[in-house]
Amino acid sequence: MRTITFKINRFDGDRAWTQAYDLNHEEGKTLLWALTKIREEQDPTLNFTSACRHAICGSCAVRINGHAHLICKTSLDEILEIYKSDELAFAPQANFDVVRDLVVDWRPMTERLETVKPWLIPTEDGAADTGFIQTPKDFHKIASPTDCIQCGICASECEQLAENENFLAPFILNRAYRFAVDSRDAAPSEHIRPAFENDLWKCLHCHACVSQCPKGIRLDREIAYLRQESMKMGEVDNAGARHAYAFHDDVQSKGRLNETTLPLKTEGMLKTMRRIPFALRMVRTGKLNPLHFPKAVNGIDGVRRIYAKVKGGKK
Repeated sequence: MRTITFKINRFDGDRAWTQAYDLNHEEGKTLLWALTKIREEQDPTLNFTSACRHAICGSCAVRINGHAHLICKTSLDEILEIYKSDELAFAPQANFDVVRDLVVDWRPMTERLETVKPWLIPTEDGAADTGFIQTPKDFHKIASPTDCIQCGICASECEQLAENENFLAPFILNRAYRFAVDSRDAAPSEHIRPAFENDLWKCLHCHACVSQCPKGIRLDREIAYLRQESMKMGEVDNAGARHAYAFHDDVQSKGRLNETTLPLKTEGMLKTMRRIPFALRMVRTGKLNPLHFPKAVNGIDGVRRIYAKVKGGKK
């Protein structure tokens, strides 16, 4: 009989330790089945949360071997195949305070969620008898972001959130996006500005939130939209917006980046000078040539035509 070992992080409010449990393998089971079986048959003191068992409530998210999963929908066999091991490590979600064992405290995240006003701010012209009718096109803009079940997996996977307490969890940015694009909302800026003010531009583009999202929500695209809209609102005097414009201008001009001038355009002379020791190391290792000024790539006219088309110009 195949035996699977589950090493689970335990915490009783004061003391933390790791405890191992062995289960006989059964095909076709989920990770939630395994935790439930351990609690019911081996250790009733084991704490974790679950409810719907259908990937709707989002309450059963747990880290397995360092990555968060919604364990009610995650196959035990699939995880064993991914890690090629009969030993699995269970831990509570990262970037949350732990209450007991695998149970985390959601209150701080919930309080931060309120900063983006995650509710509809209705337009004044929405008559009560029509109920703010939307076109199918407008509805589809909010269909995918509305699928978010606030399981916290994206927050657990977020490296920026691990280092920067001011940054909003990806699911909070999802809420800002969901209402900002709703055709019935009268004040998109009321959702976007709090996101901007909480280091929106610090997202690392690692896509960990996207790859682990159990609903397949494209959080990267939502964050990109919020950034674009913040610039339309006039928030252009910041490093993030300047960096975006530097990329835009370099590619339009030459078809490639000028890595020597990029920091200057993004951070200005004074902050760039602080990076001189780092730049010198790059020069010594051949990673940077400060005397190289790139020429336009072959086909630059095609690149410029793409720019013109996107901006509504002629082909």
